[in-house]
Amino acid sequence: MKATASSGQRERLVIVGNGMVGHHCVEQLVSRGALQRFEVHVFGEERQRAYDRVHLSEYFGGSCAETLALCGQDFYGANGVHLHLGEAVLEIDREHAEVVTAEGRYGYDQLVLATGSYPFVPPIEGSSGNARLVYRTLDDLDAIRAAAASARRGVVVGGGLLGLEAANALKSLGLEAHVVEFAPRLMPVQLDGEGGAALKAQIEALGVGVHLSRATQSISAGEDYRYRMNFDGGEHLETDLIVFSAGIRPQDALGRACGLDIAARGGVVIDNHCRSSDPRIFAIGECASWNGSVFGLVAPGYSMARNLAALLMGEAAGEFTGADMSTKLKLLGVDVGSIGDAHGATPGARSYRFIDEANSAYRRLVVDASGKHVLGAVLVGDNSYYDTLLQYAQNGIALPADPAALILPQGGGAPALGADALPDSATICSCHNVSKGAVCAAIDSGCGDLAAVKGCTKAATGCGGCAALLKQVFEHELTARGVAVDKSLCEHFAYTRQELYGLVRVEGIRTFNELLERHGKGHVGCDICKPAVGSILASCWNQPIMDPALVPLQDTNDTFMANMQKNGTYSVVPRIPGGEITPDKLIVIGQVAKKYDLYTKITGGQRIDLFGAQLHELPLIWGELIEAGFETGHAYGKSTRTVKSCVGSTWCRYGVQDSVGMALRLEDRYKGLRSPHKLKFAVSGCTRECAEAQSKDIGVIATEKGWNLYVCGNGGMRPRHAELFATDLDDETLVRLIDRVLMFYIRTADKLQRTSVWRENLEGGLDYLKQVILDDSLGLASELEAQMQHVVDQYECEWANALNDPEKLKRFRTFVNDRRADPDVHFVREREQRRPAAPLHLIPTIEEAV
Repeated sequence: MKATASSGQRERLVIVGNGMVGHHCVEQLVSRGALQRFEVHVFGEERQRAYDRVHLSEYFGGSCAETLALCGQDFYGANGVHLHLGEAVLEIDREHAEVVTAEGRYGYDQLVLATGSYPFVPPIEGSSGNARLVYRTLDDLDAIRAAAASARRGVVVGGGLLGLEAANALKSLGLEAHVVEFAPRLMPVQLDGEGGAALKAQIEALGVGVHLSRATQSISAGEDYRYRMNFDGGEHLETDLIVFSAGIRPQDALGRACGLDIAARGGVVIDNHCRSSDPRIFAIGECASWNGSVFGLVAPGYSMARNLAALLMGEAAGEFTGADMSTKLKLLGVDVGSIGDAHGATPGARSYRFIDEANSAYRRLVVDASGKHVLGAVLVGDNSYYDTLLQYAQNGIALPADPAALILPQGGGAPALGADALPDSATICSCHNVSKGAVCAAIDSGCGDLAAVKGCTKAATGCGGCAALLKQVFEHELTARGVAVDKSLCEHFAYTRQELYGLVRVEGIRTFNELLERHGKGHVGCDICKPAVGSILASCWNQPIMDPALVPLQDTNDTFMANMQKNGTYSVVPRIPGGEITPDKLIVIGQVAKKYDLYTKITGGQRIDLFGAQLHELPLIWGELIEAGFETGHAYGKSTRTVKSCVGSTWCRYGVQDSVGMALRLEDRYKGLRSPHKLKFAVSGCTRECAEAQSKDIGVIATEKGWNLYVCGNGGMRPRHAELFATDLDDETLVRLIDRVLMFYIRTADKLQRTSVWRENLEGGLDYLKQVILDDSLGLASELEAQMQHVVDQYECEWANALNDPEKLKRFRTFVNDRRADPDVHFVREREQRRPAAPLHLIPTIEEAV
């Protein structure tokens, strides 16, 4: 809709910019009923609606634009907001109160600029094409991905937050990654010299080259790579692509062109109410300059958006008076934290420092002249200290007699402040400005679980960094109100999963009924405890899951040892250890697929998935695959799925170890291992990391001296980089440590908890895990290894076990008394997939099959 004046009784509000801050402003307006007062138009220069730039790097980990979107597709339309995507505002006509786009002119009564920022690219001779990429939008990331397809090495210019994220992106695309920074240290704004040095050491250990104090003078043609970056002083570095991430600049061109006041260092000048020099025009986020400062984090932008929404609605609005720029980050899997006056610039400030050169860890605590209050902190290598130090700094809490104790090794971060020590004004979630008092109010209004508190307050729904603190406050407040915090597995067992595991292991319990009789209540269990106990029993004793006493504990996929698909058929995944397969076995898979008319798909884990099998066909398919030397790939279970590998030193000219051989060894050892959640491994033959080991639960990367072990990473909905756990291991030590890590995870994790979440919730963090596994601080090492060996020794292919038992085979019939297929199910072709053309009411459920 195009217009030059407001329509009806409502004022017209135009928001220019559909980034995170602009979208948050819309959310705030909608929640306040603004559509009764305003006709709202939002203009976005990009084609995609607002998406999460904080987690932009996840785009290379498999997330798509829709996954990163901040709202559903119908959010704007359903709330009466006019969204103009791919329609850039070209001009602001203040005289006529209109914004101008290529599509026409739109009048406004109030105008909000939320145009964000743009990447600064220094003027360097020869920078163009693949030598002039930036890291800012989804389109930018698509361009980087396209350039990386024909590249071996990539360089990022800029060693700040975004620069290191960009370097990680290049690494995830399989490139040799380098970072070039003009300053003498990485992240010069957030870190001091020692912190920068610790970060450099950790990042170099991950295989990323770091070049400090380098100023690029020109870019010319390279000899071994496409480009040569020529540095001041005569040095050079060759590369195939260059990503500039040398800082941001406020996107203030519209305001500048229409005559608004612009700050000396850029940005539309605003007052405490985000109002510009034109009383009808406001600016929020990175395009705005308050008191000469531009705030490059999302939390200050959200604060501006909230205050402005209240002001526009005529509510009592708070003033924007600056923002806390404290940040907690994970860069290439390395913890980095910066709080308040991290550089100790306040007159009279004093510092305590802890330096661990062996592990490239560093902590600095900055206190005031009296030694009684925290002014700031720097953390590199372990952010478990962050939440406590932030609360000391933000709330003026008096320091203990020995402030150094807050940063000295504790086996679990700084001595935690109890939730009762935090005042109601303490900020729990800075992204959405949620205080402890707001959390308490949500509980008092009836929010009885953590999910309800998050939904009511939005705490922990931004960057997610406050999740642990929110949980601590929530549970404390429930206890304070006399409400017991129930951690029972379900109504049948008043124990956690970890406690049940201990009971099963110590008492030698081998069936669900025995556990229920001894330690539970009721007679049949439920959908929560049965699969959880089934997983525990399998992890302890590794009995065939098709045994009569165990079948009722399995879900549909485990019951039929194949994944049920959306059309009621099943998919079959034979194990192909390490992705290594012979031509003869490939031919057999092809013959089976043709014989049973199955759709085939190579998975992300280097396996071949066969889709479209009917229930009665499963044993027939398994039989032919087993005869050819295959066995079950356990793709249906919460168990070891795959060990992905590159070709390693056998074929690759960069390989330094036999990654395929190690992948085969690991997959053979851990196949069939049941755990709280699925497990994925990868082994890379060099630091080029073609197997993507750092996105796996267990990642192994070859070095000249052996193997580096990474733990607790994963992709999927909540990606997390694995963390470097031990270096330069020989084969036997590597396997022993993996035994210990996996069995300790199985013993202590919650139900359906990935290793990444387990690690994040592990009291004491990575340091504690190292103490348990490497130093044997609990004296469990031999026990963990023995328990793993028992599981390994008990392994049996579950497909073969079923095929050898006529009673078990009876489950794989469409009809109990007839071996034939269901005559009412017919299949039609659609994109080479078999889809049922008739209702599937006769396909058995787990209860019917049992």
